[in-house]
Amino acid sequence: MYTGDTIAAIATALSPAGINIIRISGENAFSVTASLFRSARGKEFSSIPSGTVSYGFIEFEGEVLDEVLVLKMAAPHTYTCEDVTEIHTHGGVLVTKRVLEAILASGARLAESGEFTKRAFLNGRIDLSQAEAVMDVIGSGSDLARRNSMKQLRGSLRDEINRIRESIILETAHIEAALDDPEHISLDGFTETLLPKTEGLLKELKRLLASFDTGKIIKDGLNVVIAGRPNAGKSSLLNALLKEERAIVTEIAGTTRDTISESLDIGGLVLNLTDTAGIRQSGDLVESIGIDRALKAAAEAQLILYLIDSPLGITDEDKENLKSFADKKVILIYNKDDLLNDTRTGLNCDKCHGKDTDCEVDAGTACGDMSSDSDIDDDFDLLSSLNAGSVKISALTGDGIEELKDLIKNMFLSGTVTAGQDLILTNVRHAEHIRDAVASLELVKSGIENGVDEDLLSIDLMDAYKSLGMVTGEEYRDDLADKIFSTFCMGK
Repeated sequence: MYTGDTIAAIATALSPAGINIIRISGENAFSVTASLFRSARGKEFSSIPSGTVSYGFIEFEGEVLDEVLVLKMAAPHTYTCEDVTEIHTHGGVLVTKRVLEAILASGARLAESGEFTKRAFLNGRIDLSQAEAVMDVIGSGSDLARRNSMKQLRGSLRDEINRIRESIILETAHIEAALDDPEHISLDGFTETLLPKTEGLLKELKRLLASFDTGKIIKDGLNVVIAGRPNAGKSSLLNALLKEERAIVTEIAGTTRDTISESLDIGGLVLNLTDTAGIRQSGDLVESIGIDRALKAAAEAQLILYLIDSPLGITDEDKENLKSFADKKVILIYNKDDLLNDTRTGLNCDKCHGKDTDCEVDAGTACGDMSSDSDIDDDFDLLSSLNAGSVKISALTGDGIEELKDLIKNMFLSGTVTAGQDLILTNVRHAEHIRDAVASLELVKSGIENGVDEDLLSIDLMDAYKSLGMVTGEEYRDDLADKIFSTFCMGK
């Protein structure tokens, strides 16, 4: 068991609330608490059973600081596997700080970020992957992310990794035993059985790695940029997705001058949405800066929602813009679909946009300045080389918005991620170590196929074993643990 000094920290957000909680952990947690707590029933703190809640007061230097509830939890059946007390104060910022100051003055020290969870790891209560899952649960942006993080917190990744490590160490042990005692343990035909086992392990690890792209999106969200020419309806789409008037919408081209960012959960997938300025050639300095920012945001996006003004169809400028997104995942959105179906005279007309009631052009007919449905179908064929998904919507009426959401989910989640889904890899560090293990096992496979001696195969097997151990913390460096836990919030 890890032994160290007694630590304390505020475990709740320091803000006005119903209660705040101060957590104390370490070999002197009970004595520190006993020096400050006065039971309302006159009980000595040492006589209070573990696993109970006591009502009383915190007194320091003759002053009653607060009326509190105190939880007493004895090692090893606690989060840190050490003696732990939790003091529930009233939720005022000042009173919570005063109680914490009294605790620190009585023999505890202020905990570092993540130190409670670090002690849980060092004391063997959780492995490193579970420790990281703690913060993933706290930072979950969707139910999908929360469910996956909870699986890892319950040890799903640990169990998977340990099972694979067990298989590797058994094969390694057989080689080592045979090398030490060749008279009694033979390696004849060993590589013939090792090869399919190695291929099986590679298949399992590669399956885990294949889930990482989806897992990273589940954990961090999908960076989505709404792009297109001015007045295509980008800000209207943002408002329609958010179901609120977040962006200013006018008929004036170039209204949006800067990027606007918001987040949206669509069935467990978080979209980090960025609305951008219309992309066109502009002599306006401010608008040009906005366009540059739009292009920069698009370059960093994982998905581009490119809007087309349906009545106008795809212009040459749209085609040029789309060529610059050829290496991106793009959904082509034909907006203002309601205008194509409107029977009011002239509404589709690029000359009057329905403002002139005497316009001689009837809605739904195709003149040189208008686009019909057949033109749009031709555009779909034209853009097939861009691998662009497509959907028709009306940001004004909301038609097609749900279809757009489904298209995004199917594009990135492929309909495979559900509440009962197998483990999804979400952590970059885990993926790196699993890649290292795969590389080592590929060397084992190659070595078998090329007749490499078994003692050399055991070296690569052990490298794979150690790499997987880095995932769970069976193998770890102090600097790695310090780096991981330094990212935790205070009091956790």
